[in-house]
Amino acid sequence: MPKLYDKDTGKLVGEITAEQLEFLNECLVEETDADRDYYMDGPVIEFLEEEGGDAALVAMLRAALGGREEMDVRWEP
Repeated sequence: MPKLYDKDTGKLVGEITAEQLEFLNECLVEETDADRDYYMDGPVIEFLEEEGGDAALVAMLRAALGGREEMDVRWEP
């Protein structure tokens, strides 16, 4: 299963399904084919929810963001 990590701290955010990763890839910008990170803030997470993002994925991202205004998450296969 793919895993999401907080890019700044290296802390595991959680495991996601292949379908959730595909959803992130479709909705968010990857600058190159080798790019494996995404910018997150409140509006981005709201966008993912509005686009039909899985409730568990949205909740995981909100929890990871916590009280911060923004963060970057990276994924690994």
